[in-house]
Amino acid sequence: MSDALPESGGGFPLMRPRRLRRTPAMRRLVAETRLHPADLILPVFVREGAAEPVPISSMPGVVQHTRDSLRKAAHDAVAAGVGGLMLFGVPEHKDACGTAGTDPEGVLQVAIRDVKAEVGADAVVMSDLCLDEFTDHGHCGVLRPDGSVDNDATLARYAEMAVVQAAAGVDMVGPSGMMDGQVGYVRRALDSAGFADVAILAYSAKYASGFYGPFREAVQSSLQGDRMTYQQDPANSDESLREVMLDIAEGADVVMVKPAMSYLDIVRRIADAVDVPVSAYQVSGEYSMVEAAAAHGWIDRDRVIMETLTSVKRAGAKTILTYWATEVAGKLR
Repeated sequence: MSDALPESGGGFPLMRPRRLRRTPAMRRLVAETRLHPADLILPVFVREGAAEPVPISSMPGVVQHTRDSLRKAAHDAVAAGVGGLMLFGVPEHKDACGTAGTDPEGVLQVAIRDVKAEVGADAVVMSDLCLDEFTDHGHCGVLRPDGSVDNDATLARYAEMAVVQAAAGVDMVGPSGMMDGQVGYVRRALDSAGFADVAILAYSAKYASGFYGPFREAVQSSLQGDRMTYQQDPANSDESLREVMLDIAEGADVVMVKPAMSYLDIVRRIADAVDVPVSAYQVSGEYSMVEAAAAHGWIDRDRVIMETLTSVKRAGAKTILTYWATEVAGKLR
């Protein structure tokens, strides 16, 4: 007796879903998830005093920019259709309080002015609002004598940072230190200083992840130890919803999940629960793993890049921070 299934007379297949996968045009027509260049945000690093771009060895293709190369990178990103840029500063000098982060002439504030002058209103200019790049101990806040991070003393420093970044012309600040109350403190400081229109992208669900390794090189981090006492435990999910709801109540305009790949379930839960835009950060370790595997010929680089980004969008992220932003935006266009 034949094992073949009949195609008529009440047999199977009754439906043929493969019809909608038959050609590239058909797959495009019925795609449930679409990436757009404006969904992408390019994180960029600018190094104070650099005479030429400095390659980041653990992130092939990514550099610490000079002021001139930063302007060019911003121009190229906007030309490709990228929606925004997130700026990180790498100062020449660090201290215990991260004073370079609140210096109006500090590297990050200068970078904000440069990029705003280059792109104007054609992209959203964002800035990292955290002390870790600027402190000699590498933590995201001010330390107590026992070496622990002083939450409330750190909030005062974040308020100062927010105001100098806003004065430099930033469109959106990104408080990323995971201090309790940081969004409300920053919102009040901005409003009191006359910057009510500056938006807040809250790093609301930022996990204590092993995927941040290459980023430490990118910002020349001085960190000893870890950040597990203030970043979230990777084992927890409900905690993220609580953090997000607190940030929204304090005035967050957008909330973020970081990292993206290992936390797609968190992206989905948050996207289903809130009515503000949700962002996700495809972090340095995610980038570097793909680039390293591709360099060995183990994966199809372009396919995997698009697959990872599509998965983040499919999970519910409205925008995605990714080091491939300019490249992918150009291909999408």
